[in-house]
Amino acid sequence: MTETRVRIAPSPSGNLHIGTARTALFNYLYAKKMGGKFVLRIEDTDAERTEQQYIDNIFDSLKALGLNWDEGPDVGGDYAPYTQSERFDIYPEYAQKLLDAGFAYECYCTPEELEAEKQASQANKVAHVYSGKCENLTEEEKAKLIAEGRKPAIRFSIKKALKAFHETSEITFDDLVKGELKQNGDLIGDFVIMKSNGTPTYNFAVVVDDLLMKITDIIRGEDHISNTFKQILIYEALGVEVPRFGHLGMILAPDRSKLSKRHGATAVSDFIKEGYLIEALVNFVALLGWAPSDGVEIKTVDEIAADFRIAEVSSSNSIFEYDKLNWMNGQYIKKMPLEELLEHAKPFLAEYNLERYTHDELLRILEITREPITLLSELKYDTEYLFNDDIKLDEVSEVLSAEYANDVLSRTLEISEGLDFSSEEPLHEAFANLRGEFKEKGIKPKETMWVIRAATTGRTRGADMCAIIKLLGKDEFTRRIKAAMN
Repeated sequence: MTETRVRIAPSPSGNLHIGTARTALFNYLYAKKMGGKFVLRIEDTDAERTEQQYIDNIFDSLKALGLNWDEGPDVGGDYAPYTQSERFDIYPEYAQKLLDAGFAYECYCTPEELEAEKQASQANKVAHVYSGKCENLTEEEKAKLIAEGRKPAIRFSIKKALKAFHETSEITFDDLVKGELKQNGDLIGDFVIMKSNGTPTYNFAVVVDDLLMKITDIIRGEDHISNTFKQILIYEALGVEVPRFGHLGMILAPDRSKLSKRHGATAVSDFIKEGYLIEALVNFVALLGWAPSDGVEIKTVDEIAADFRIAEVSSSNSIFEYDKLNWMNGQYIKKMPLEELLEHAKPFLAEYNLERYTHDELLRILEITREPITLLSELKYDTEYLFNDDIKLDEVSEVLSAEYANDVLSRTLEISEGLDFSSEEPLHEAFANLRGEFKEKGIKPKETMWVIRAATTGRTRGADMCAIIKLLGKDEFTRRIKAAMN
């Protein structure tokens, strides 16, 4: 049985987009489910749009997501990806094969001549396809054009390929996701496979790369469907087996427009910077167009891979619901072991002096503040009062100006003198008694604690107060109470 081999082949013209990451993930899951190989290839034939920073971002993002590729040039014990620009010496050989077999020909048309053909088609209100006028040039005509200084491109002959491999002009294939797809080959037109400067075009280079890398299944976005029909003909003309194709629906924003930065993060690296956990991001992306068989959405990558079925991927577009991603990220934050969460949280607390607290105290800080947060980046704000002693009271002035506020704070100072701050239990007991004391005076228990919280944190809601008080310690707690009274 032939080994399943899939690939992800991003173009380094920008940071790794979440849509490309979804395609990479589905390829990875498919490979794992089939016991096959996952290959990375950088398609950098467009030198003007290729930048090293984007190549690095693609590497780092895929590795961060845990989507490690299975092979490539061995560099220092690690696999580098295949890179198209380092394979330019390969493509002319295969172009020559197509020339020799009569499935390609040299085209000497200038850009001006090609534009004139296009304008004529538009004037006649017909779909434009190249006329094919160079396909039957004589050697004498070619020599004359060469003498003029023209360098030929190489075009693929649609008509000859259709005649050789298809009974009609219709090209058909069974898509792994969308089912049967068809295209009238006559509407494609003879397309360039090698430019006059000797560089391959996308549709040609990708076929040569995929056949040499023995790719058996090509899973990519539906924006490539039109390319697939051309590529099928090239495979057939080269006399090799055509791989299976699967085309995924697009990922759209909640308003069903194209997902862009105006909706929020779109690059994997941006999601990570904002505080999304990798596990949550991968889990969420896996559900864009696919659903687990048991209906349970929170799953590990291994669990998803074991259940993944490409035939059950939706052929429709998927909506990127940021609210759902935030909810899912929050679930992962709540369930993550505190030791592990601390390592993830440290970069987001970098501006604070973490040495102010012991390791166990840092774990307790995360334990009492993680419940409401959905992003790790929110920890900076939610823990600020524990690291900064300069508490701003502007937002709680109404609470602290209540007629009973100073009585509550004064009584809090009194009971604090004899309290043991080394444990939360005596603090809970003392403040329960304090609430009861003021309740007898007609002050609601929550109003009593609002005053203490406002004075201590500058806020009216947050983590368990007794845990906060213990972490701050007696001296800092009483200092803040006195400052609020003044």
